[in-house]
Amino acid sequence: MAERGEGDWVSRFADEVISEAERRGTGGPIVCASGLSPSGPIHLGNLREIMTPHLVADELLRRGVPCVHLLSWDDYDRFRRVPAGVDESWAEHVGKPLTAVPAPPGSPHANWAEHFKAPMIEAMTALGVRCRMISQTEQYTSGAYREQILLAVRERAAIDAVLSRHRTRQRAGSGQEGEYFPYRPYCELCGRDLTTVTAYDDETTELAYSCACGFGETVRLAEHDRGKLVWKVDWPMRWAYEGVLFEPSGVDHHSPGSAWTAGGRIVGEVFGGERPIGPMYAFVGITGMAKMSSSKGDVPTPADALEIMEAPVLRWLYARRKPAQSFKIAFDQEIHRLYDEWDALGRKIAAGQAKPAELAAYDRAVTTAEGPLPLTPRPVPYRTLASIADITTGHAEQTRRILRDLDGIDDPAAARPRLDRAGRWVELHLPADQRTRVREEPDEELLDSLGPGERESLRLLADGLDDWSLDGLTALVYGVPKRQAGLPADAEATPELKAAQRAFFALLYRLLVGRDTGPRLPTLLLAVGADRVRKLVGA
Repeated sequence: MAERGEGDWVSRFADEVISEAERRGTGGPIVCASGLSPSGPIHLGNLREIMTPHLVADELLRRGVPCVHLLSWDDYDRFRRVPAGVDESWAEHVGKPLTAVPAPPGSPHANWAEHFKAPMIEAMTALGVRCRMISQTEQYTSGAYREQILLAVRERAAIDAVLSRHRTRQRAGSGQEGEYFPYRPYCELCGRDLTTVTAYDDETTELAYSCACGFGETVRLAEHDRGKLVWKVDWPMRWAYEGVLFEPSGVDHHSPGSAWTAGGRIVGEVFGGERPIGPMYAFVGITGMAKMSSSKGDVPTPADALEIMEAPVLRWLYARRKPAQSFKIAFDQEIHRLYDEWDALGRKIAAGQAKPAELAAYDRAVTTAEGPLPLTPRPVPYRTLASIADITTGHAEQTRRILRDLDGIDDPAAARPRLDRAGRWVELHLPADQRTRVREEPDEELLDSLGPGERESLRLLADGLDDWSLDGLTALVYGVPKRQAGLPADAEATPELKAAQRAFFALLYRLLVGRDTGPRLPTLLLAVGADRVRKLVGA
C-alpha cells in the first residue's frame, strides 16, 4: 500500500470514521452511504456522491476494517416534471413514483428509474465501485419501514417543532386543517401523490386522504405500503435504520433548515440514532460543454466521460481533490493537458520522486481493495493518439503503421483502451473546423510563390526524413530553422529563432493540410508518411 501523506484526505477521513465507530460502539461492518435519484441523467457532479464514500470505504477495506458502502436509489420519489426532449404526454405521470413512470420513448428498460439507473450502474462497475444497492421502492412497498413510519407519525408534533425552528415562512399544511403530517400516500386510483391527509387515528392508525383527482379512501397505516415519508424525515429515518456512520452531502444540503441540518436533530430526537459524519462536497464543473448537446437539456454523465478517458484517470480526478474543492472535467482539448499530467505523475512515481499524497491518489486511481483496474500497457501520449485518430479517421492499417513507426508497437491492442478513448474524443468532441484533412495533391500555387529561403527549408526537411521516429522528426522540424540561421542543434531558443520556427511550421501546415495550424508536426509527418510528405512539399 502506498504511504499516505498529510494531503491524503481519504486516509484522514478513514481515521475519523474508525474513531467515530469506536465512540459509538458500532457492531458489525461500518456503513458508508450514498443516495441518488434516478429522476434524470446522473451527471458527473452526482458521481462525487458516490466516489467520496467509495474511496473512504475502500481505504477501510484495504486496512482490513469490515465496511459496506450502501447506495440508496431514491426511485420511490415523485416524478416532478417532463424534461426537454420527452413527449408532453408524460405530464400525466407527474406525481407518480419514478418506478411507476414509463421509460423515455425507445428505452428497453421497465420504467423511468431503471432507464437512468442502468448507465450509472455500468459506469460504477467500470470504475471499480462496488455498492450494496437498495431500491427505496422495494423498501417502502415491502413494508420494511412500517415501524419507522408509524413512529414518525406518532412523533409528528416533535418533528414539526424541529422543522419550525428552521422555517423562514409559514408551512403549508399536509394534513387535516393544516396539521403537519410527515407521510404522504400515493393515490390508489391515479397513482400520484397529489393527496391530503384529512384524518388520522393514532390508536387504530386509520388514515383518511383525498386526492386532487377526486378519489379518497381510508386505510390502516399499519398495513399501508403505498406512500413515503417526506424527504426531511425520510433521510434521518434511513440513517438510523441502516446505522449509517459516514455519508457526504452536497453544498445545497448545508443551508439553514436543510435536510442535513434538521435531520441531525430528527434522527436523535425521533429515531434514536445519530447523524453520520461526512464532508460537504463542492461543485464539479465541465469544460467543453459547447461541444455537447446541452440545448437538449443533456448533461455529461460518468458514461460520457468514460467514452473519452480511462477509468483510472476519471477516478484520479475525484481522488486527488478534497471533497470541498471544486474541479472541472474536460471534454474539450484540455483533456490533452489532463493526460499529460497523468503521464507525468506516472513517470514521477516510476522514478521514486512522487510526494506521498500524489502516490496515494494514484494508488487509489489504479487499484481498489479488490485489485487493479485495467491500464493501457503502452501509454502513448493522448494528444498523439488523438492526432492519429484525426488524421487517419480511424483507419486500422494506417493506425497500425503509425504506431509501429512511432513507438515500435506492432499490435494496437497494446495502446488500448487509451487509443479507443482518444478516437472517441475526436469523433465526439473535436469540432469539424478543427479536423485534419491531409492534401491529396501539392499546392502548386503556394509552392511557386516561395522564396529561396523557404525552398531551402523544405529541402532540408525532405533530406532529414530518414530518421523516421517521433524524436527524430521533432528534432528535424525544430532544427531546420536553426541550421538556416547557422546555429547548432542545441542552440537556445531566442525570440528571433522562435519566430522563424513558427513561420516554418505555418508553411508546413499550409502545404500538408491547407491551413496554418494542425496536429503536432512530428505526429502529422509520421502519419502522412515520408514519400507523401516529400511530394506535398515539392521535394
